[in-house]
Amino acid sequence: MNKWDKRFMQLTEQVATWSSCYNEDRHVGCIIVRNKRILTTGYNGAPQGIESCRDRGECLRKKLGIASGTRHEICYAVHAEQNAIVQAARLGINLEGTTLYCTHQPCVICAKIIINAGIKRIVYKHGYPDEFAQKLLNEAGVSVEVYSE
Repeated sequence: MNKWDKRFMQLTEQVATWSSCYNEDRHVGCIIVRNKRILTTGYNGAPQGIESCRDRGECLRKKLGIASGTRHEICYAVHAEQNAIVQAARLGINLEGTTLYCTHQPCVICAKIIINAGIKRIVYKHGYPDEFAQKLLNEAGVSVEVYSE
C-alpha cells in the first residue's frame, strides 16, 4: 500500500457515512480513481425517489431473516460500487483501467459490473462472504488487494 491508498481509503470511509442503510455496520463507501484523481463516489442507499430503510425505520433483509452475502436483490439499497459506476455512466466518464476503493469487498453482482466497466484494480478494507466474486475477479484479471495500514 502507498500513501495514496491510505488517503483514498480514508475518503471511502467518509463517503460511507452518507449511506441511507438502516444498519450502521453495513454503511459502505466507494470511490473510483484514475491517476490520483477521484472520478466518482458511491455509497449504499435506496434509488432516487425510493424511501430508504433508514427512513422506513427497519431493515427489510433483517426483517425477512436474509443472511449476509445472499439474496442481494431483496434490499432497497443499491450497492456503493453500483452507485459509483452508475454515476460515471450518467456523467459520461470512462472507467477503463481505473482503481476502485471500497470499504467492503464487492459482492458477485458488483464484481460482474466492475469487470464489465473495465476497472482493473480493487482495494477494500473489510471482507464479505462471497468467494464466487473473488473467483470471477481473478479470472478477469482484476487486481484485488486487502487494505492494510
